[in-house]
Amino acid sequence: MNVDSIREYCLSFSNASEKLQWGDALCFKVNGKMFAVLGLDNLRLSFKCTPETFAELIEREDIHPSPYVGRYKWVKLDRLDAVGWNELRELIRQSYAMVAAKAPRKKVRKISPSKRAHSKKA
Repeated sequence: MNVDSIREYCLSFSNASEKLQWGDALCFKVNGKMFAVLGLDNLRLSFKCTPETFAELIEREDIHPSPYVGRYKWVKLDRLDAVGWNELRELIRQSYAMVAAKAPRKKVRKISPSKRAHSKKA
C-alpha cells in the first residue's frame, strides 16, 4: 500500500473530498468532517475507530493514539504497513461510516411560496 492507493480508496466513498491542511496533512472528509488524515512528509495515517478497535490497535507496534484527537478514539499508524492492506481498508471504511453517520448534511436553502411571490414583485 502507498499514498496513491490510500488516497484513491478514501476518495471512492460517497461525498468524500480531500484538502491539504497543516502543511503536509492530506485530510479526507465527508460533508466537511474528517475521517482520515494522511501525513505526506513523514508518512503516517490517522483515522477514527470504535472504542474496542482503538483499544486493540494501540496495543500493536507502531500504532498509537493520535495526537490531539486520541481521546475521540483516533489512532495514528507510524508506518503505512503497520496493518495489512485488507485490514486497513476495513478500518478506513469503518472510520468513514462512523463520521458520515454524524456529519451534518448539506443544507438546501428552500424559499417558501410566499417569499418567492414577494421576490418576483420586487
